[in-house]
Amino acid sequence: MEEKCVEQKVRKETEEILAQYRPEKDLLITILNDVQEKYGYIPKQAQMAISEYLAIPMAEIYGVITFYSRFTLAPKGKYNISICLGTACYVKGSQKLLDRAKERLKIEPGQVTKDGKFSIDDVRCVGACGLAPVFMVNDEVYGNATVKQLDEVIDKYMKL
Repeated sequence: MEEKCVEQKVRKETEEILAQYRPEKDLLITILNDVQEKYGYIPKQAQMAISEYLAIPMAEIYGVITFYSRFTLAPKGKYNISICLGTACYVKGSQKLLDRAKERLKIEPGQVTKDGKFSIDDVRCVGACGLAPVFMVNDEVYGNATVKQLDEVIDKYMKL
């Protein structure tokens, strides 16, 4: 019963977002961005509402969501740790950062800690190759990163 209420709430709120836009396919990314901003991810109910409103198949919406790294299909933790595994970062040791984050938080990339506080993503490039290796917590970039620095940052966020 509770899940049904949540689904209806998401549907209603998504329809409120959609009401701000003309039903034109060209607005899909803008609409997805608004939904992502509201929920921190793009719930299935929101995708269904967008599909109906813009007359776009669900598969196409899914394709756009999964193509752009900004969008996600699952909720993130309050503190999302993104570790760059692009070439420059990888060569400079970013895999060690990812391994340490997984060890510390006891989750894999794409997962969220049980308390909802942390999630981990492995990303291909954050555009800061000159600072490699790089990790981010939400929108804050940490360059020339070390495992020690990652531990310190995780400790800081655990206290918040």
